[in-house]
Amino acid sequence: MPNEIPPLTDKIKAEISALIDAFNAKLPRNCAYKPRYNGCYLYLSRADYGSAPQPICRLEWRGKSNDWDFVIYKHSSNKYDPNEILYPGMQYIDGTVEGALQCGLEAYPL
Repeated sequence: MPNEIPPLTDKIKAEISALIDAFNAKLPRNCAYKPRYNGCYLYLSRADYGSAPQPICRLEWRGKSNDWDFVIYKHSSNKYDPNEILYPGMQYIDGTVEGALQCGLEAYPL
C-alpha cells in the first residue's frame, strides 16, 4: 500500500500563516502575501501598495512542511504553469513556503 499524504490540517495552516506573517513583516508597508487554500493547494498572492492581490505561485502539499511542490503563476498566459522552470528567483525553491515567498519577490519584484 503506498504511503498516504497526511491532510493539510488547520494546525498546519496556522503555522503557515505565522510564517507568512513573519515574512510580510519584513516587506515594505502596504505589501503583503495573502494565502488561499483549496484542498491540498496553497495559493500565494501578493498585494503591493494598495493594489488588489495578484497571483504569484501555487504550492501543493506533499505531507511535510519542507516538501511542497512549487508552480509559478504566469501573468502572460494567466495560469499556473508547471512546465515553466526558468524564472527569476528559482534558486530559492527548496520545498519550503519561505523559499516560495522569496522566489515570488524576485520573480515579481515590488
